[in-house]
Amino acid sequence: MKSEEAETPSSAEQLREALIVQLRELGAVRTEAVEAAVRAVPRHVFVPQVSLSEAYAPERAVITKKDEDGVDVSSVSAARIQALMLEQAEIRPGMRVLEIGSGGYNAALIAELVGGKGEVTSIDIDPDAVDRARRFLAEAGYGRVNVLLADGEEGEPVHAPFDRIIVTVGAWDIPPAWVDQLAEGGRIVVPLRVRCLTRSVALEREGGHLVSRNYELCGFVPMQGVGERRMQLVVLHDEPGDEVGLKLDDGDRVDAEGLRTALAQPPVEVWSGVTIGGMEPFDGLDLWLATAVPDFARLAATPSARDRGIVAAASPMGISTLIDKDSFAYRKLRPTSPERTTFEFGAFGHGPDAQAVADQLVEHIRNWDREHRSGRAVFMVHPAGTSDDQLPAGRVVDKRHTRVTISWP
Repeated sequence: MKSEEAETPSSAEQLREALIVQLRELGAVRTEAVEAAVRAVPRHVFVPQVSLSEAYAPERAVITKKDEDGVDVSSVSAARIQALMLEQAEIRPGMRVLEIGSGGYNAALIAELVGGKGEVTSIDIDPDAVDRARRFLAEAGYGRVNVLLADGEEGEPVHAPFDRIIVTVGAWDIPPAWVDQLAEGGRIVVPLRVRCLTRSVALEREGGHLVSRNYELCGFVPMQGVGERRMQLVVLHDEPGDEVGLKLDDGDRVDAEGLRTALAQPPVEVWSGVTIGGMEPFDGLDLWLATAVPDFARLAATPSARDRGIVAAASPMGISTLIDKDSFAYRKLRPTSPERTTFEFGAFGHGPDAQAVADQLVEHIRNWDREHRSGRAVFMVHPAGTSDDQLPAGRVVDKRHTRVTISWP
């Protein structure tokens, strides 16, 4: 139940100012234009089911709908992620913008950025999401936003072309409609999932393909409709509360029975000598491993499974894992100081070739440290059917409509 504490316009404005300060500190708000948009839009109007303090918490995503299996299918994303993507988009006054995935709040921010001479169209496949977005946009004073019921796979041709297309649901591929509806010099910002990892990638057309200008770590509810493609989960241990599984993507196949047997065998530990500060991000390492490892997966496990010694690390999102037939190894961290301010990367291997796969994973970690730790990958998206000799060097991931490459300098 909401408290009756400061549920007033003045307290909402104060919380909005505090949010801006936090988003600046987090590096999510970087320009005056995005700051002004965050200041102008009353976020709490779009999430009335939570308190004011929750509405203006920078990392708080508000789930608005689940499917029959309890999976989140609609949400108002965390303010930090929304601000990051708007900065990636570099929206200017007068632009025409398509938003794929309607929550209402983000469309209002975009409306502030394009101004009175711009146009915002927001589409969603879920009638509930469309109705909700229309209602709250009107209440907040943004009734001029076009909110339409449509499958995001097809874009929205009536209001095209678009200077910017911003996708606010997790996408496994880039449909041709998005590229066709992009204006000359336009940009697509999309949470693109490649090899189990999602990055918000800003893409621009370059010749007959798309090239990334930047990318950010993110997480989103999955796209629904024709473009839906969820990750596979191979269960390795299914005792209630102690579940362990491997998340797979992009049509990958594994020896499930062999890997279940492997998990039951004692692990082999290998440590890399590569360290990291306690507050230092290492999502770049995970992206490098997804690029470098031929058979890549994410090991998902409950804290109870870790506490009982079934695995050495736990994460519902998954931990980077190398698979080699009936053996596998996953990334592990251990503190290197009593204060736990620095940590060392290592690998835990399971299976008949546990030592070899753990050694392989550690060598990839060392390679990242030597050659790519300060680097940034480049994503390229070519049409399906593009021949190998027309693709850059790097990991190639084939999808329904495209061939995605991840290359490192």
